[in-house]
Amino acid sequence: MESNHFIVSDSKGSIQSDIFSGITVALALVPEAVAFSFVAGISPVIGLYGAFMMCIITSIFGGRPGMISGATGAMAVVMVNLVMEGNALGGSGSHAGVQYLFFTLLLVGVFQSLAGIFRLGKFIRMVPRSVMMGFVNGLAIVIFISQLKMFQSNGVWIQGQHLWTMVGLVALTMAILYIIPMINKKIPGALTAIIAVSLLVVFTGIDTATVLSFIQTNGGTGIQAGLPTFAFPQVPFTWETLVFVTPYALILAAIGLIESLMTLTLIDELTNTHGHGNRECVAQGFANFINGLFGGMGGCAMIGQSIINITSGGRGRLSGIMAAAALLFFILFTSQYIETIPIAALIGVMFIVVIKTFAWSTFNIINKIPKWDVAVILLVTFLTVKYDLAIAVICGVIISALIFAWENALRIRARKIVDERGIKHYQIYGPLFFASTTLFLSKFDVENDPQEVIIDFEESRIMDQSAIEIINKVAELYQRSGKTIHLRHLSPDCVRLIKKAEKICDVNILTDPDYFVSIDDYHAFRENI
Repeated sequence: MESNHFIVSDSKGSIQSDIFSGITVALALVPEAVAFSFVAGISPVIGLYGAFMMCIITSIFGGRPGMISGATGAMAVVMVNLVMEGNALGGSGSHAGVQYLFFTLLLVGVFQSLAGIFRLGKFIRMVPRSVMMGFVNGLAIVIFISQLKMFQSNGVWIQGQHLWTMVGLVALTMAILYIIPMINKKIPGALTAIIAVSLLVVFTGIDTATVLSFIQTNGGTGIQAGLPTFAFPQVPFTWETLVFVTPYALILAAIGLIESLMTLTLIDELTNTHGHGNRECVAQGFANFINGLFGGMGGCAMIGQSIINITSGGRGRLSGIMAAAALLFFILFTSQYIETIPIAALIGVMFIVVIKTFAWSTFNIINKIPKWDVAVILLVTFLTVKYDLAIAVICGVIISALIFAWENALRIRARKIVDERGIKHYQIYGPLFFASTTLFLSKFDVENDPQEVIIDFEESRIMDQSAIEIINKVAELYQRSGKTIHLRHLSPDCVRLIKKAEKICDVNILTDPDYFVSIDDYHAFRENI
């Protein structure tokens, strides 16, 4: 399969690149964190705190240098109902929902850290390439749609001069981002574009939406705040509270890990390096736990900001640390300047991210890969856009697994030979498992076969309990017809599960295969021989 066109240099980067890319990411984190906090129904400051703590902790302790974590839409849409139901539980005007959110993040942190400790991150290997392509395509579309919403004011599309001004500034930002690398690749393109467009707007007095106007339109007042402070969530410590928050915690933990591990895999591909999934799981859990204690929104890896980082030259942990430090600096000291940044400049940067994220190679390979892979790519893309990443990936993996099982079920074959003694030999080829048992059974002609039959499994593999049961069934059919049957080249663990094995199984330890069916314990077997 062709690789994606947007693979970047495998350079390890530099301190200078990490610093500049970190500042750029911090600027892009502001509107994202604010927007997702509004989605979740909480204060923008909580979203900004969440972005800061997720970013700093995962950058230091995470398994993927250069990957950026923060408040994300995938988790925000789940938090909406959690906060609403929490407010209802707390009573009118209590605003208890945010406290339930913080308590839930404590459990999210525990669940995610346990996933890393028990090394569950390795299961990301089960995600097929087709699901990965659908994931990045769907996410690119989601990012694009989220940026289009910036062209609205109070739910109404802007028109006239305001629209054309914003479109022009977006185009200018994208043009600068396109031209800068041609001049000098060491110049931070995204940061340069944001600063240049911001200065143009400030000094020419162009009337356009800014970070501040965006916050005010959504009911906020600004991004200035102090340092996050420790406060254990103020919720009733009862069984009812645990029953209420645990399902939300499991969902948020799953979404966070899936999005983070998928983003990690994508960044691995883009940089030709290798991250550590289990370490990232622990770091994500630790970050969400700290968010619960210090009043942050929580979150997970952000594909858009991660791609901004690596395409701006950020490779090391310093880039993420710098992004978090710059974000906190904005919140504490320079909010009035950050609030003047035109939304159009940030939209332009994100549109470039969309272009770099989308797997354009999909169009080149669509006629070259199996039709089922094409269907999976389209399905995962649709589900990512329509619902969320977790549903899309889980459905994609399940469907891919079913397709794999079906295709391998058709690989079971039987070569039939009658030797000079009149004995019929069935030489079985291919894997025998639950999906291939029916086809396997159809290969035998019990009624018309001679009195003695040999079934040879040397070129086959017995995969599961269903395979054992169908072998037993075939043996019983021949025995019921008064015919003699021999089973050859079954592994010892299979033989132990065959009925009347001592009569029908011909076992030669020197030549029989040494594989083991999944239902048996390999180590227990080794101890018994």
